[in-house]
Parts: sequence; structure tokens; C-alpha cells
Amino acid sequence: MNYIQQAFKGNNEWYHWVLTILLVFVGWQFLGALPLMALAVMHSANMTEFTKAAQDNFMTLGIDNNLFLFFMILMFIFGLISLIIGVKYIHKRTVRSLVTSRESVDWKRFWFGFITWGFVASVIIVIGIFLAPENYVWNFKAKPFFTLLAISFLFLPFQTSFEELLFRGYFMQGLGVLAKNRWLPLILTSVCFGLLHGANPEVEKLGYISMVFYIGTGLFYGITTLMDEGTELALGLHAINNIVAAFFVTTNWTVFQTDALYVDTSEPSVSWEMFFPVLVLYPLILFVFSKKYGWKNWMEKLTGKIEEPVNLKENYRVLED
Repeated sequence: MNYIQQAFKGNNEWYHWVLTILLVFVGWQFLGALPLMALAVMHSANMTEFTKAAQDNFMTLGIDNNLFLFFMILMFIFGLISLIIGVKYIHKRTVRSLVTSRESVDWKRFWFGFITWGFVASVIIVIGIFLAPENYVWNFKAKPFFTLLAISFLFLPFQTSFEELLFRGYFMQGLGVLAKNRWLPLILTSVCFGLLHGANPEVEKLGYISMVFYIGTGLFYGITTLMDEGTELALGLHAINNIVAAFFVTTNWTVFQTDALYVDTSEPSVSWEMFFPVLVLYPLILFVFSKKYGWKNWMEKLTGKIEEPVNLKENYRVLED
């Protein structure tokens, strides 16, 4: 069975999907947001200040960067737990089927994606600093930096895993079952992944042209998932991407405002750094993965039909009889 077909193993009536999506929304955006709201209330002098911060940015309340980052990640942890509960108890299938089509999760794939993109991303950032050193200020402060490092490596993977398992996992499989093909879930999940990041400050500062990067990144993760028949590589890629983004360079206008090694003081602008990953790095990484894992039949893997496995149909008939 391929990756999308894993969804056929569980309950697939429309209400199973609706109930799970509602559960995830409540866990992520309501229950997960309560600790952050409580933290913001504690740092607000009055409700007027709290309301204004809620409309702008809670970080204006003077909350410690690391504490704020941790409470932001908590939202995604609640979302991830809700998604796992929905898959296991509403759809009645294994969590593994959401992660991969293999008999067990291939952690070697996760670490290969993690290390490969970690190296590439770090080199690109160092080159950017070398080419324009006037735009960067050294910001190392031992205690907050090492706290940030611990939070990044220990907890950010929960945030990225939630996004991957929701978009490249749950939505990719659900749309594949519904559309009976691979290309529609690939396109829709990539666009939705980009739109999810539409509220990021980067989009406001740089304009909607920045969506090319977010949608392109979603497409990259989606292609990786479909070609590899599992999310392990994408999980590793996404985790290290956000970890490096958190501890290497920060600005006062991106979604991650952290106690990173460097502060980028340049004015927000659309530059080569936005298009270079989508047009150059992502295709190169896909080429490396294809050689290492022997990817073939690209057209079929990315656009082919999805059908319910015959053996599952026969099992259902046996149970009905």
C-alpha cells in the first residue's frame, strides 16, 4: 500500500474527517492558546493593554523571548495531541499510518533530511552574513542563547511535526481518498500550507510575493512525501529548518523573534534569498534524495490515481458476511 492509501485502513465517512478537524482546531487554537493568553494577561497592566497586544503582538508586553517561544510551541503540541487522538480514536487507525507507509517509522530517513538541510541552511546563512556583514549584529548572550537552543531542539520539532502530519499527512491522505488522485492533494496542501503562513509578519512586510517561498516550501515537502511514500524526510527537513531559523538569525519583524546569534538589521525587502531555495536548493535536494532512495516513476507518484486496496475491500466483505 502506498502512503495515501493508508487512510483506507480506518473510518472514512465524512463525519469522521469533520470531527477530527474540529477536534484539532479546538486543541490547537483554543486549548493550546489558553496558556499563552494567561501569560499575556499576567504581563498586562490592564485589559486595555491586553486587548491592544492581542491585536498587534503579545511580545510588545515585554514577555521574555524564550518564554514566549515556548508558550507559542505549546499551541502546536496541543494540536498534535488532538490530531493523534482523532486518528487513533475517531478514524480507528494507527498513528504510524499517518506518518509512513512502511512497517515502522524510518528514523534514518528523518535524520538524513535533518542533517542534510541543517548543513545547507547553515551554509546559506553564513554566506549571507559574509556577503553583507553590515546588515548583521552579533547578539550572543550565553544564558538566553543556550536556553533558546534547548527549546529549539527539544520542542520546535513538535511544532513542525504537527504541521507536517496535518498537511502532508492527514490532509494529503484525506484529499487523496476524496479526489482519487495524487496531484490535487499535492497542490491543495501546498497552497493551504502557504496560506497558513499568510498571517506571518514577513508577508505583511514583504507583500504577497513572499507566498512564493511558503507555497514553494509546501510543494517541496509534499513532493518529498509522495515520492518517498512517507513523511520521515519532510519531518526532518521542516524540524531543522525552523530550529536553524530560531537560533541563527533574528529580526524585529519576522515570526521568530528570538535571542539568536545574529540580529538582521536590514530593511525588509524581497531578495535572492527568498527565491533561491525554491528555484535552486529544493530541486537539488530532491535530486539527492532521488539518488539515495531510488525514486522512480515521478509522474505516477505525483499525479497517479488512488484506489482502495483490493485486500481491504475483501476484508470488509468478510466482516459484513
